[in-house]
Amino acid sequence: MNIDYSQFLNMIPEVTLVTMLVIVFIADFLTAQKPGEANTRGWFNPLVCVLMAAHLIVNIGSTEAAQSFGGMYMTNSAVGVIKSILAFGTLIVLIQSREWMQRPDTSFKEGEFYMLTLSTLLGMNMMISANHFLLFFLGLEMASVPMACLVALDKYRHHSAEAGAKFILTATFSSGVMLYGISFLYAMTGTLYFDDMAAKLSASPMTIIGMVFFFSGLGFKISLVPFHFWTADSYQGAPTTVTGYLSVVSKGAAAFALCAILMKVFVSMTEYWQYMLYVVIVLSITIANLFAIRQTDLKRFMAFSSISQAGYIVLAIVGNSAMSTTALSFYVLIYVVANMSIFSIISSVEEHNNGTVEIDSYNGLYQTNPRLAFLMTVALFSLGGIPPFAGMFSKFFVFMAAVQHAEISTTVGAWAYAVLFIALLNTVISLYYYLLIVKAMYIKPNEHPLPTFESSLSTKLALAVCTTGIFLFGVVSAVYEWIATASAM
Repeated sequence: MNIDYSQFLNMIPEVTLVTMLVIVFIADFLTAQKPGEANTRGWFNPLVCVLMAAHLIVNIGSTEAAQSFGGMYMTNSAVGVIKSILAFGTLIVLIQSREWMQRPDTSFKEGEFYMLTLSTLLGMNMMISANHFLLFFLGLEMASVPMACLVALDKYRHHSAEAGAKFILTATFSSGVMLYGISFLYAMTGTLYFDDMAAKLSASPMTIIGMVFFFSGLGFKISLVPFHFWTADSYQGAPTTVTGYLSVVSKGAAAFALCAILMKVFVSMTEYWQYMLYVVIVLSITIANLFAIRQTDLKRFMAFSSISQAGYIVLAIVGNSAMSTTALSFYVLIYVVANMSIFSIISSVEEHNNGTVEIDSYNGLYQTNPRLAFLMTVALFSLGGIPPFAGMFSKFFVFMAAVQHAEISTTVGAWAYAVLFIALLNTVISLYYYLLIVKAMYIKPNEHPLPTFESSLSTKLALAVCTTGIFLFGVVSAVYEWIATASAM
């Protein structure tokens, strides 16, 4: 049997990731360190970051539509943009991880961290490019299993092992629920190809149950309410760098996959899944905001913030149009820079102050570390949607996508406006609890504030990239136009 290897030329982003994995594995194998040894591999992190930057450039250039392996794998300009955003987020994570990876108790695991991170990104890319439920599920598991290892990487510190156990258990359960739903859909249509299934699906009790189970399984990955219970514990126990990666890149990939499958496979059942999304959006935004106010641990605080942000991401999907895809992609891009800016600061403070992550410990941070306090404030304002930061523009486009749908829909228009109103109210609530952090840094007194310290060069670089994105991505129209043009093709 002749095998057409030229099909791999349509998978350039995945091929470059596999090449990176091989290079990192060989470099780590040849220069392996033992636990407790002084780190002598200062070149390792720059090497991986340069390779990821090259991968990002390749992603941006991969915009041609193509299919491979009997149509199971597909790519186009919109998928290329999505992969570029995920690669950009991963690059920031890798830059920011250098300081953490220099510790004596983690430096010997540096190679494993990079390989697991790249493996997870490879799985996400396969999941996004899937045009067949088998490839989609394989990509999902390729992303989930290495992520569980990343969460448990610091297994002797900060309940990392417990966080990893909770993550893998919920991931396993959610995958089982999703497979159960896919089996219902296969039973009704006799195919696992997205396009073929969409042509044969119609609203029936069996297909509705299958859709609900599928959505429930993916809802765990995005940490939407009521599938969110693992999030706070896993975020708190995981290493801070991994928590940042989990909150932005992993969540963004799952949201992209959900958007693509709902719009492509379940297009004939749009009315049903839109009502389902309305309920989940309202619950996610409202419950997460209320719980975030009660948190005293900053990583748990960011966990509930990410659940709320997931609700806004999913709000873009209800528009069911090219504008929805554009708004979702733009929102995730802005969310990447704002959230990673915050996690870079949390990680830096944690490394210099004996693992400090309590919100009260940030009281008076402006007195000793005014630059970090300012950058944290900018990122929090962006997440809250305060102008002129990029977060305001991302929320605006999400609301516009939902309003556009409400105007053209006669069946769910009133519901859409009600959900939009609740989302707007919750934006005010989110501003309140984001300002609690700002209040702690600038107003609350502290007899023993955090000492003045100098962040590492890698942390400064990550913060510079993120802060530049927060200021420029919203006002530089070329960024949004690039995404919009790709989504319209």
